[in-house]
Amino acid sequence: MHPVLFRLGPIEIRFYGLMYVVAILVASWLIKKEVKRKSIALTDDEVMNLIIWTVVGGVIGARLYYVVFNLDYYLSNPIEIPAVWHGGLAIHGGMIGGIFAAWLYLKRKGVAFWRMADSVAPALILGQAFGRFGNFMNGDAHGRPTDMPWGIVFPPESIAGSEFPGIPLHPTMLYELVINLSIFLFLWLYLKEKEHKDGFIFASYIALYSVGRFIVEHFRADSLMAGPIRAAQMVSLTIAAVALIIIFTRRLWEGDTRRTNARRR
Repeated sequence: MHPVLFRLGPIEIRFYGLMYVVAILVASWLIKKEVKRKSIALTDDEVMNLIIWTVVGGVIGARLYYVVFNLDYYLSNPIEIPAVWHGGLAIHGGMIGGIFAAWLYLKRKGVAFWRMADSVAPALILGQAFGRFGNFMNGDAHGRPTDMPWGIVFPPESIAGSEFPGIPLHPTMLYELVINLSIFLFLWLYLKEKEHKDGFIFASYIALYSVGRFIVEHFRADSLMAGPIRAAQMVSLTIAAVALIIIFTRRLWEGDTRRTNARRR
């Protein structure tokens, strides 16, 4: 694998950037389909604006989260804080920032957040799967050394290869890619066809992804740490617990009787 897809003179087209573009294009197509299917009052242009808000909020949140967990370095090198092209984005921060930005936009438009969140959730997890393939080609978000037969030796010019030259590593980005694709298929092919209250698909996405991330994080070599604890595992458990509490206290899996009765009439 190689992080650069091709070069045009001094310009490099990298797999990582390409996967972000593909993720946004595919996600926007899926979200538009769901918005129309659910008759949500957003035009195609407004859906694209929502995606832009979410992406920008996600990048800001992901960067701030990473900076907070590496605060000593960034206090000494404040000019590096906005330098996202040098690496350093955390998915949990991205989720928090993206969700907050989406909530602000939907509030301005008068659109119910939870109903729209259910429409967005499958596209989000699919986009994360594309992103993990970009991580794989880039050789980051990598795992610890392993003697398992599927361990991968990354190129020496990659982040993983420079840290562990010539050593097979857990391909944690592929572990998470498979988990994310499985969650997408469950949300898209099964849950979205069921009767449930608004928020069930989104809360299920949050809970399932958090459990998957908790497991994968055990094999990571580049985890952000909160003292002796892996930050991503601590945050994943907390988020999964909150999502499950919301699901069970609000009984989100139950059908919305108002919609059912409206269809019967």
